[in-house]
Amino acid sequence: MDIRQFAEADEAAVIELWRDCGLLAPQNNPQRDIARKLQVGRELFLVGEIDGQIVASVMGGYEGHRGWVNYLAVSNEHRRKGYGVVLMRQIEALLLERGCPKLNLQVRRTNEAVLAFYHAMGYGEDEVVSLGKRLIPDKSAE
Repeated sequence: MDIRQFAEADEAAVIELWRDCGLLAPQNNPQRDIARKLQVGRELFLVGEIDGQIVASVMGGYEGHRGWVNYLAVSNEHRRKGYGVVLMRQIEALLLERGCPKLNLQVRRTNEAVLAFYHAMGYGEDEVVSLGKRLIPDKSAE
């Protein structure tokens, strides 16, 4: 798998990947999420390709205090080949280069397979409650 930065021409393929992986939620508009990401730290938005086809993605962020990972996705037919680990290690390295001391991510409690994936990579559950407040209402384009 070749890893590179996301390009605008990748949008439809990446959204389709996210849809296939069950990452889209009604409260999030993926086109808006992508547009917003391209305004801030676009170099931390990576895709993985095999034979010119996008098979994986990860969206990282860093605001100077903590790093975040969103939209880690690997197509169903390419799972269990280590591509998710490779993408995560790449985003971890990019964040570490920027001096990021800690990486956070969120996983739905019901997604046991993904939780097991992150636990195997050394991630643990923090003793915190994740809170959120939507400042700009989005509706999914789905």
